[in-house]
Amino acid sequence: MIDGQPLAYFQPFIDTATGRIAGVEALGRLRQVDGELRSVGSLFADPRAPTVALLRLDRQIRDNALSRLHEAPEDWFLSLNISPRWITRLRPGQPLPSLKQLQAHSVDPRRIVFEITELGGDSLRLAEVVARYRQAGARIAIDDFGAGYSQLDRVLALQPDILKLDMRLFQAAALGGPSSDVVRALAQMAEKTGCWIIAEGVETEAQLSFALECGSRYVQGYLFAQAQLDWFAADAFVPRFAQLRAAYVQQKLAERGRIMQLRQQLGELMQILQTWAQAQAPLSQLPQLPAFPWLLRFYQCDRHGTQLTPNFEWRQEAWQADSRYLGHNWSWRPYFYYLLAEGWDERRLTLSTTYRDATTNQYCLTAGQFFDNGQRLLLIDIDAVGL
Repeated sequence: MIDGQPLAYFQPFIDTATGRIAGVEALGRLRQVDGELRSVGSLFADPRAPTVALLRLDRQIRDNALSRLHEAPEDWFLSLNISPRWITRLRPGQPLPSLKQLQAHSVDPRRIVFEITELGGDSLRLAEVVARYRQAGARIAIDDFGAGYSQLDRVLALQPDILKLDMRLFQAAALGGPSSDVVRALAQMAEKTGCWIIAEGVETEAQLSFALECGSRYVQGYLFAQAQLDWFAADAFVPRFAQLRAAYVQQKLAERGRIMQLRQQLGELMQILQTWAQAQAPLSQLPQLPAFPWLLRFYQCDRHGTQLTPNFEWRQEAWQADSRYLGHNWSWRPYFYYLLAEGWDERRLTLSTTYRDATTNQYCLTAGQFFDNGQRLLLIDIDAVGL
């Protein structure tokens, strides 16, 4: 039995380009006799809940949201959750209840985003219905993107306009570590397929910074607002967002400043190592180099990417030579062809982007510079975390 009055509450999406509200998501609530509010989320997640009652509740909440959309600014969109379970119950060619609801409330489908929730449902039927939504003018979002491998298949099948990053994955990724690489990769994939990214569950400034770093078009979460019954002013969060965005930019400028300082230090280190290499001096004559604590190793390659020397590393209070990689060719690594493209003609120092080293599993950058009339390339691996 489902008790309470079904209501739509609205949580805003903040446009990261303006700080203004671009739209809202309708979230279901049940108002009890005593005025207490309950989220309907647990009901829809309960396999024991009767399907017919849930379907009725879902449509009641959607009706309530659509009936009030005329109160919102005309440029806002409304995101409505659609369960694949309901879609698979439809007969082929049956008029879509959601589109009929839009017509009943005189809502322009172009203001609607249908947010596909859950991982279940018949993919072919889902694709057919999504095509009809899109033909009517609505946009399509996939919720909890990254929560399951089947989501990748769903993206290819439905070609959504918007991807909402899975909240738990996103919040874990904002703390750093391997999950941050996964989320960045998902965001890059979304960008390449023309999707906008929504980061939901943004509750801290660090999470907002990570959302901006991932290129999120919209952010949603308690850092700005919980869902509420009444409408927010469109510019309610502009000052706050501008302040947070400015802090993010300053953070990135500080990072860039550290990179510029690193380049200067690398120039000094390159000079020391090249002088030693050109003199063909023994390893014992190379100083300890305590001024460069982020140095992991250095080695030389020929101009075609084949390693000419061992890896030289400072370990156990002495320089050690690791010959395991002699003769290995690194020309296929992204940092190497960057060096070839950018550093060959001018012999200038180049620096790769951060990557995870396949051997040590460390986050690294690689610096390189040609010397010896362009016949040799000195490469320095840098501990990115140590910076």
